[in-house]
Amino acid sequence: MRQTMMSKKVLLTTVCRPLGPEYGDAPSVGYELLYRQVTRAQGIFSPRTVNIQFSLEYIAENLDAPTVVLQYPSQRELIRELRKGYDYVGISFLMAIFHRVKEIVPLIRKYAPHAKIILGGYGTVLSDEELKPYADYICREEGVAFMRRLLNEPPIPMPYKHPLIVSDLKVFGWKVSGTGKIFAGLGCPNGCDFCCTSHFFKRKHIKLLPDGQDIFHVIEKYLDMDPSLVFLIIDEDFLLNKKRAMQFRDAVIQSGRTLSIFAFSSIKAISQYTVEEILEMGIDGFWIGYEGTRSGYAKQQGRPVEEIFTEFREHGITILASMIVGFDYQTPAVVAQELDGLLQLKPALGQYLIYGPVPGTPFGERAVKEGLLHEKYLRDRNAMYRIADGFAAGMKHPTLSATEIEGLQQWCFEQDFQRLGPSIFRVLESRLLGYQKLKNSPNPRLRAKAAVYAADLRGALPVFRAGRLFGPNAAVRRWIGELAQRISAELGRPSFAQRFQSVLAIGAAVWTAVTLQLNLFQHPRLMRTAYRLPNQRWHGFQLWEDIPRKLSIPDLNVRVELQHAKQQVWLRLEGALSAAHAEDVGQRIQDSLARTRNRLVLDLQNLHWDNEEDLRPLRKKLAAYRSRIRLVLPQLSTAHPELILLASMFHHYKG
Repeated sequence: MRQTMMSKKVLLTTVCRPLGPEYGDAPSVGYELLYRQVTRAQGIFSPRTVNIQFSLEYIAENLDAPTVVLQYPSQRELIRELRKGYDYVGISFLMAIFHRVKEIVPLIRKYAPHAKIILGGYGTVLSDEELKPYADYICREEGVAFMRRLLNEPPIPMPYKHPLIVSDLKVFGWKVSGTGKIFAGLGCPNGCDFCCTSHFFKRKHIKLLPDGQDIFHVIEKYLDMDPSLVFLIIDEDFLLNKKRAMQFRDAVIQSGRTLSIFAFSSIKAISQYTVEEILEMGIDGFWIGYEGTRSGYAKQQGRPVEEIFTEFREHGITILASMIVGFDYQTPAVVAQELDGLLQLKPALGQYLIYGPVPGTPFGERAVKEGLLHEKYLRDRNAMYRIADGFAAGMKHPTLSATEIEGLQQWCFEQDFQRLGPSIFRVLESRLLGYQKLKNSPNPRLRAKAAVYAADLRGALPVFRAGRLFGPNAAVRRWIGELAQRISAELGRPSFAQRFQSVLAIGAAVWTAVTLQLNLFQHPRLMRTAYRLPNQRWHGFQLWEDIPRKLSIPDLNVRVELQHAKQQVWLRLEGALSAAHAEDVGQRIQDSLARTRNRLVLDLQNLHWDNEEDLRPLRKKLAAYRSRIRLVLPQLSTAHPELILLASMFHHYKG
C-alpha cells in the first residue's frame, strides 16, 4: 500500500546495551548464543557471532508505515532516536531481561511522551498485571499480523517479504563465514513441558514460508547477494513436516546448488529421512534435543539416538546436542552417566541448561500448583524472572539443592570442553570424516558436498597451531595435532601463506584472551535500519513498489525488494520479455531512477527472450544511469550478443 502523509511512524527496538552478568544480568544474558551459552567454557576458542533480534527486522520489512529498527542501542542512542518523534515504540524482550524493559520505558515516556508502547517477544508470557504498567499494547501472536492490525493496515498473505539478514561468525576475531537467516516458521507442535516457544503459540506451527519452494526462493535471494553464504533455517523442528522438507530438497536438487545449512530438528522428525536425503537438502548441521535418557518426550521417539549421531558424524553433519540438568529423576550419578553417554557420541557442540519453569508451560503451571518454587522467588517474582536464563535452579528438587544443580551444570560444560576439546576442531573432524565418506560416492550431489567439506578444511588449517599451543590439556592438544596431520594426509600440507597465517593466528588468539580478560570490545555497535523512511539518499521507494502494479505483461513477473539496510533496490525480471514490452519496462525503471537517488540491482537471471533485439530497448533506456546499476546475469551470459553488450556497459553485482 502506498505510504500516505497520515502514516504512523514506528520505532522497534531491543533493550539497551551494555548487557551481561558483569552489569547485573543473568549468566547467559548478552548478545551471543554461542559465547554466552553453548561454548561458554571454551574461552578464546569460542566462535563469536552477535545475535540480533531478527523478528524486529522481519516485522519492519512487512509494514507500510515508516519504521526504524534499533539493535542494542545505548541509552543515549535510544534517546537521540526518540527525539525524532514516533507514534509507536515496540520493545522485544525475553523474561530474563524484563528488568531492562523497566529501565527504558521511562525514557520513552519522557522523550516521546505521545508514543504508544508495545511489548512483544517471548517475555510477554508474563501476566497482563505485570506488563500493563509498562505497555499500551502487548503482542502475544505472530508480529506482522498484529502490527498491521494495530496500524490499520490491511492483512497481507504469507509468505511475507523476507529481509536479508546476515551475521558474521568469527574465530580469534577473524571472520570465517557469513550466515543468512531464514525465518521459516514459528512455534512447535511437540509441546515439551518446559518449552516456551511451543506453548507460546499453543502447540501450533505457523509456516512463515509455507512450502519448500518458498524456503529455497529466500536462499536464492541470499545467494544473489553473496554466493559464499551458509544458512540457518529458523524453525523449531524443520524436518517434522516431511512434505515441505522434501519439496525443499527437490528445489535444491533442481537448482544444482550445493548448500550448507544448519537447522533445528528432533529425533522423531529426523527418523523420517535417510542421511542421503538430508545431505541433498544441503543440511550439514543440526541442533538436536538430547535432553535426558529418561525424560520421555515424544520428540525423542524414533531411531536410536546413538545410531543417528554416529551416522551423521561419519557423513560430516555436525550436531549441537542440548541436555537438561535438573529432571526429577536425576542424581549426580545419573547426570554423570547421561553426560558420559552423550560425550561418547562426540557431538560438535553441547548445551547444558537447567530444567526451569516458564509461565504458560505445563512445567511452569506444575511448579506453581505444587509449590515447587523456592521461597525467595515466591516472595519476589521479579527476582525469579531475572534468573530465567537456564543457569539458575529456581525450584525445589526431590534430591538436589539449587547449589548442587548449578554445580552439575557447570561441571557438564567443563567436562564437554576438557574431554572433547574446542568445538571448532570437533566440527572440522566431522567434516574430515564426511569428506572421506562422500568423496567417492556414486551420488554426484554427495561428491559435490565432499568438495565443500574439503574447502572448509583447507580454509581452517591456519587455526591448528594455536589449538596445539592453547588447547585445554595435553590430551586435547595432542588430538588437535593428530587431526591436523590427518587433514594434511588427505588434502595436502598447508601452503606457505597458510603457515604464515597460522603464526598470525597465535597472535590473534593471544589478543582474544587479552580482550576477554579486560572486557574490551565485547559489545556490538548500534545497528540502525530505516524502512520506508525518506532521507536524501533513500526516498521515493513507493515509485519502485508501483512498478509491478503498473506493469501488466503476460508471462512476465516483476518483483521489487527494498533492501533497507543497504539503501538499495533489487528488481527481478522473471519470465518472457519481448522488445515491445522491454520498452515499457525500461521506461518505468528509467522514471524511478530519474526521480530517486537509489542504487539498483537488476536481476535478469531468470529472464527469457526470443531474439537478440528484445533487450536493446531496455539497455538504451538505462544507459544514462549505468553508475547506479549493477546487473545479475545468467551464467551463460557470454553466449548471447545482447547480454555481452549489457555486461560491458554495466557493472556486475558482487554483493
